[in-house]
Amino acid sequence: MLSGEPFIPETVTVHLGTPDSGAENVTVSFPEYIKNVASSEIYPTWPENALRANIYVIISYVLNRIYTEWYRARGYHFDITSSTQYDQAFVYGREIFENISHLVDELFPYYIRRENNIEPLFAAFCDGDAVTCAGLSQWGTVALANQGKTPFEILQHYYGNDIILVKSEDIRIASPTYPNAVLREGEVGRDVQTIQTQLNRISRNFPEIPKLPEIDGIYDALVAKAVRTFQKIFNLPQTGEVDETTWYQLSYIYTSVKHLAELQSEGLSIEEITRDFPEVLREGDSGNYVRSFQYYLAVVGAYYASVLPIQITGEYDADTAASVISFQQTYGLPQTGIMDRRTWNDLYAAYLGILESQPSDPCVRLYPNQVLREGVTSENVRILQQYLTYISQFDSAVPAVTDTGYFGPLTKTAVQAFQREYGLNVTGIVGAVTWDAIAGIYGEIQCGAGKRPYQAPGYIIRAQGT
Repeated sequence: MLSGEPFIPETVTVHLGTPDSGAENVTVSFPEYIKNVASSEIYPTWPENALRANIYVIISYVLNRIYTEWYRARGYHFDITSSTQYDQAFVYGREIFENISHLVDELFPYYIRRENNIEPLFAAFCDGDAVTCAGLSQWGTVALANQGKTPFEILQHYYGNDIILVKSEDIRIASPTYPNAVLREGEVGRDVQTIQTQLNRISRNFPEIPKLPEIDGIYDALVAKAVRTFQKIFNLPQTGEVDETTWYQLSYIYTSVKHLAELQSEGLSIEEITRDFPEVLREGDSGNYVRSFQYYLAVVGAYYASVLPIQITGEYDADTAASVISFQQTYGLPQTGIMDRRTWNDLYAAYLGILESQPSDPCVRLYPNQVLREGVTSENVRILQQYLTYISQFDSAVPAVTDTGYFGPLTKTAVQAFQREYGLNVTGIVGAVTWDAIAGIYGEIQCGAGKRPYQAPGYIIRAQGT
């Protein structure tokens, strides 16, 4: 399911038959699709207010199919069918009525949704003569228009008084939501938040799935457990990781339990699609998210001669943008200088490759790609505790902790004390930024200045031009 506010797609891919038929797929512009369906579903001689009401309905219907990824989440490579048994009529290559064409040009950015909901309304409809349904009656709109009803009053007659018309100024290519990278324990970001939100709602219908206490974008052991349970229930390999199959099965089940593709939708609230993690970062941005990706970029720059080195400042400045461009060039990505999802995925993969091949050196230990927080038990926690205890000998503000390997309340207190002392966000959670700071202070005290992963020998060799 698409996250965020709905938008108008540039194109619509239509399957010219029922979903499982071997019919052709065709891709047409969004306005062209609406004009075709309107010319196939309604009569150009109807009152203009009836035509307008029907066009709003046609637009909302297809936008709901696209927003919920109704077909794509089930493995189909199209947005909607041309079959009136499943969707709305589309006759490829047909002539378009002139008055309908003009109306669509005016109305295509508008769609219907319910108050306090985000998703386009699944605006069910039927002809109202040969077939009746719970939604709009196409022939009924004619009678209402002849009574002097406005298009919006006609829509309220069928869908209730809690609907609104929304104009989207956002027109762009609708790309599949799967991030093209397997999501697993240790990752953070908007995609993880989407998974957490979906799992928690699905768990109401499938209580065996454990409830996640926080929607924080951190893929920890609890998320992995919930994913494994979901995979077990729906007969998927129980990996605890979200690959493309699991991603779209989550999307499909989430859409189904919330009835997002039905007239009586439970609805998506603004809170459900609000994300703390920005979708993209670009020059001029600042903060902990910038600092975090700069860490990954700086490490990759220490091992890739073609990636420009950067300082970890938390400011997305011109040097950072230049480094991002050099990384994008190295990986064959569009050279935008923007940290978008595709660039992040490749940067993350490059970092993992370095992490797996890094020689053991306690003075320049990379972030282990595991978010460390209260309740986690691992060897990485033990190393963290050893670092904190060593630092405590030189900085009394940081308490010592026993290296048990268990991240308990005392370890959280020590982490918070370190974060407070060194100007970091006081969360008690150790991600890339806090790990870099703790490991960096430890390395400088224990091994001397300049002991950071992005100041490793690989950086020196690259600087010499080899």
